[in-house]
Amino acid sequence: MSSPQSHTRPTVMAVWLVVAGVIGWWAAFQLTLEKLHALEFPGTAASCDFSVLVQCTANLDSWQGSILGFPNPIIGLTAWVAPIVVGVAILAGARFARWFWWLFELGMLLAFVFVCWLIGQSIFVLGTLCPWCMVTWAVVIPSFYVVTVHILRTGILPAPANIRRSAGKLMPWVPLITIVSYAIIVVLAQVRLDALTNIFGTLFA
Repeated sequence: MSSPQSHTRPTVMAVWLVVAGVIGWWAAFQLTLEKLHALEFPGTAASCDFSVLVQCTANLDSWQGSILGFPNPIIGLTAWVAPIVVGVAILAGARFARWFWWLFELGMLLAFVFVCWLIGQSIFVLGTLCPWCMVTWAVVIPSFYVVTVHILRTGILPAPANIRRSAGKLMPWVPLITIVSYAIIVVLAQVRLDALTNIFGTLFA
């Protein structure tokens, strides 16, 4: 039986989903343009290539950049439509069935896992930091946290009452958890790539 909380309208989450979806879609769109430009003019540098470390070309040209056989940005162009639609629908008063939220959470989980894998590949294998990729990372991570906490606190995802109560208290802490996640990525990039030295060296060279 659904918790009464499951019928409340999560307005703040809805607004975030729309904002994150637009930002993520725009990043995917820019990367798609860069890929098309590279195909049209082979050997030319992408506009987001700022240094050996901060660049898009190495990521787009790698097999990791086309994990399904086509450029990853195309995945973003289609996938980011979902949170935008869901966010707008919630703001319009829509209520989704439990199975819909399960599928949406599965999509967010897959996106989160994929982004974590891409972060690892970028830092530890390719040795680059793609600007538009990092924008995608920045919006996927909190989006996953927000949706996961929401479906736990509302009882959409079956969980004991104490977990639901804890999830309800956890929502205000999502921004801090997100910042900690960003900090972990920065530390990994700094330890592995000496990112800060390279970035600031490029800016002030």
